[in-house]
Amino acid sequence: MIAETRVLSGRYRVDEQIGRGGMATVYRGYDLTLGRQVAIKVLDRELAGDNTFRTRFRLEAQAASRMAHPTIVRVFDAGEDSETAPDGSIRSVPYIVMELVAGSLLKDIIAQGPVPVADAVRYVDGILEALEYSHRAGVVHRDIKPGNVMVTPAGQVKVMDFGIARAVSDSSSTVAETTQILGTAAYFSPEQAKGEPVDARADLYSTGVVLYELLTGRPPFRGESPVAVAYQHVSEAPTTPSEVNDTVPRALDAVVLRALAKDPFQRFQDAATFREALDATIGGRNPSRRQVGALTSELYGPNPRQAAETARSLRQLSTDSTMKRTQAGPPVAWIWAGVAVLAVLLISVLFWVLTIRPGGDVPASARIVPDVTGMTYERATVELSDEDLIARRIDEPSTDVAEGIVIRTDPEAEVSVNVGQEIRVYVSSGQETTTVPVLEGLGRDAASDALTAAGLALGTVTTRNDPDLAEGMVISSDPATGAEVAKGSSVNLVVASGRVTILDYRGYTVEAARTALEAPDIRLTVETLEDPTCPASDPPIVSQQSLAPGDVPVHSTITLQYCTGAEGGDSEG
Repeated sequence: MIAETRVLSGRYRVDEQIGRGGMATVYRGYDLTLGRQVAIKVLDRELAGDNTFRTRFRLEAQAASRMAHPTIVRVFDAGEDSETAPDGSIRSVPYIVMELVAGSLLKDIIAQGPVPVADAVRYVDGILEALEYSHRAGVVHRDIKPGNVMVTPAGQVKVMDFGIARAVSDSSSTVAETTQILGTAAYFSPEQAKGEPVDARADLYSTGVVLYELLTGRPPFRGESPVAVAYQHVSEAPTTPSEVNDTVPRALDAVVLRALAKDPFQRFQDAATFREALDATIGGRNPSRRQVGALTSELYGPNPRQAAETARSLRQLSTDSTMKRTQAGPPVAWIWAGVAVLAVLLISVLFWVLTIRPGGDVPASARIVPDVTGMTYERATVELSDEDLIARRIDEPSTDVAEGIVIRTDPEAEVSVNVGQEIRVYVSSGQETTTVPVLEGLGRDAASDALTAAGLALGTVTTRNDPDLAEGMVISSDPATGAEVAKGSSVNLVVASGRVTILDYRGYTVEAARTALEAPDIRLTVETLEDPTCPASDPPIVSQQSLAPGDVPVHSTITLQYCTGAEGGDSEG
């Protein structure tokens, strides 16, 4: 346990404990250098002993520190100190220094029961606003849950733990390992549960789970173990919130169902779209119960588990020898009369079928085109030849029929034709492919035109900061340039936002601020301005900056102002 008077790295005083999570302990602290209160999160010893985790955690905390937004808890610093264990060994103590936020965790608010619909929408809108900003900066949270969201006394939402979430997910190879660190699988996306790569849409799924829990007081999936919950995320349809809490409008049912779609491509594709759908539920028209049911069927399909249970119940009923009749059956004479009637009907139908002469009305000079769909072309030619018809092969690409298999004929099956008539047999040549064209460096519209020309469709477009590219210029594509893909498939693009993110450099030395602003990931032009009205310091400290913290256009010029006046000012008589 860390003593209350401990100072980390000679700068951060550790005061009383204010929080505890599955990965770390949070303390109130004080930055002795800048003279401000902070929150200090100290990683647990188990995680601190993992060299890979420590490295990833430090790098991701540095990336998180670049995000400056009112809905995101600021990360000021990250580092490592050391402590001496009882056995005399030296242990590493990784820590991060964050903005100290007063308020309540969202999980504590939910623990009191479902929140009013207006509050639920407001809280989730704040989470989505934070994700909209972080996704634009190229940062995926990966662990959105009520325990990582603060609500201030003024109702402001603050999302935290961007760095830790990424480091944990990158260091955990299985669902079991990940849930051991994160403590719960209740907010996993299906792709996280399956160990697949994730993108920003995983955060939107987790936000949908949070919205569900806000509206109902419980998560959509519950089980006896994290693995059982992860399985439900992958394979089962959620109960709509209004079925759990009848005060929830069905308009929110539709939003939640869309957010919790198993297929990422069926979810909201970005945080802004999710926010728009959420805002539209306020005062909007509720869909009917039938419409919500149709949406559930579209997104999740039939419930295989329910079907299996129904079949099992039917088998049990049909084989249960313990079930006894509680009523006397019909008289025996009635039974034999019924059997006799059925026998007469069956004999009549059989006689009718046997006396029919199929094709008796077809002239001798005509033939009926046989159904050769699904056969190989070789087998189809034999079938047509037996009917004195001539096959002409036409190859046609198909995404549904295997190569070499007949798709259809023209004239189609069961049509009467003349003897010796030519039948066009359309045979699958397999899936038609095309090559992803060069898209890097093109504008979004030009890239879309290039995809159309190649027979491809534009998929999702994600923005990312790049210090060298103007807004809308393509950074990369998925699949990549040169890849062979099915014609008509979608290609996802990552395009430049045309902006870079800067911090508040007041209090930095001029040289440190210049180094950060001219770094490869920002590359701004730095100018300095002397201010003789305030006393100089050695080294010079930035007192003002011309551009506000946050996103600024690439290749901008920023002016850093610093004091150059005499100590204590001039004092002429």
